[in-house]
Amino acid sequence: MKAKRILAMLLAAAIAFSSTACKKKDGSSSVADTSVDTGEKTEVDIIQFKVEISDALTKAAKTYMDANPDVKINIDTVGGGADYGAALKAKMQSGNKPDIFNIGGPQDLKDWSEKLEDLTDQPWVKNAATGTLLAVTQNDKVYGLPYSIEGYGFVYNRAIFETAGIPVDNLNTYAAIENAMKTLKAKIDKGELKEKYPALEAVTELPAKETWVTGLHTLNLALTNEFKGPMEAFEAKTVKFTHSNALKSLIDLQALYTKNANDLGKLNSVDYATQVASGIAIERVAVIQQGNWVYNEVANVDEDVARNLDMMPLPLKGVVEDFIPVGVPMYWCINKESTGAEKAAAKDFLNWLYQSEEGKRIVVTEFGFIPAFTNYTDLEPADPLGKAVKKFSDAGKTMPWVFMGYPTSWGMEVFGSSLQKYFAGEIKWEDLINEARAKWEEARKNVAGNASSPSSSSESSSVTSSTSSAA
Repeated sequence: MKAKRILAMLLAAAIAFSSTACKKKDGSSSVADTSVDTGEKTEVDIIQFKVEISDALTKAAKTYMDANPDVKINIDTVGGGADYGAALKAKMQSGNKPDIFNIGGPQDLKDWSEKLEDLTDQPWVKNAATGTLLAVTQNDKVYGLPYSIEGYGFVYNRAIFETAGIPVDNLNTYAAIENAMKTLKAKIDKGELKEKYPALEAVTELPAKETWVTGLHTLNLALTNEFKGPMEAFEAKTVKFTHSNALKSLIDLQALYTKNANDLGKLNSVDYATQVASGIAIERVAVIQQGNWVYNEVANVDEDVARNLDMMPLPLKGVVEDFIPVGVPMYWCINKESTGAEKAAAKDFLNWLYQSEEGKRIVVTEFGFIPAFTNYTDLEPADPLGKAVKKFSDAGKTMPWVFMGYPTSWGMEVFGSSLQKYFAGEIKWEDLINEARAKWEEARKNVAGNASSPSSSSESSSVTSSTSSAA
């Protein structure tokens, strides 16, 4: 039971004890209502997935609470490799259900439909960038506030490439990127960069343990060029894997230039922290497949390294090469089963965070977000990765995120897990593709089954192609 209203008054002529009223999630209390001022304090429980903003979000919540002393905000962050979907499901099944939580796109919208508060009347809706609400809109009702706009590609250390004498301005095709990686590997193997970069041991790092990286983000490259957007993927009865060969080339390219190139099974133990904080942040590797969200984490390790980061495209060989995927990582939602006071406070907090002048500054400068709203005209991305995503977006070189249109958990638990078997030599690529296709078709036949938790992890969601120009 979450304490949200506390009475501390002596009842004269009664049985001489202090009576405390704890407001339950169903809105009831442990004592009868009275006309006496209760000193009510509303608590808002948040469970959110983005570990990169955990500290900044806690700080923002404190700023809000200082101005709103009748509200207490509790934040639980689950991400960075942990299973947010499972954690959210456990919370919803507990007696301490969150008031604010995250969902992705169409599949999550369906899975959590019974918990979603209608947010159509909220002030921020009219300012949302074109296309950013489509993934959480049903029957003309809006159910989620977009976190931000994010993009991912090959994040790389520009200084390492320049030291190696590798031009970076023309790294915009599969062939050019492959050649650059080959050249860099040769210089690393010869020890030519050892003096300046003593920790540098490989070109890339591939976190196969993180099935959200492989089964959502990498796979998106192929399927975003098969489906027009997440809604089309959501409605598809099958997946053709039209570009499976190009997808294999992209995955093999990354694996080939890791330190585990001769024993790919070891990639299955590589996690997000190894790739980012213990990888590119300490200059152990020069390139990783990630998005602009890693900037703050790298900066926390080494600000100089963070300032040298840039982004090159994530090329799907022969299909689309000078583009990056851009989308909304997640949406803030409000539990419609929370009490009226809880929902009112939750809505006010989110509106303050994303629409007040103070909140907008926090979103851009402290969260490091590219806002998904049109009324941030005076606030530009401050870090080099945010600027890189905006540069791709301004040039129209973006593609949508479709992975939240996948069947629930399919990307991570089917494709991502099968890819681990592929690296371990337990399955051939053709069998991986056939199995993934069969599981997709099976899931679509079972859409009437039990709703399950969101399929996303620390960096995931979707919007339609129209979102691409909104960053």
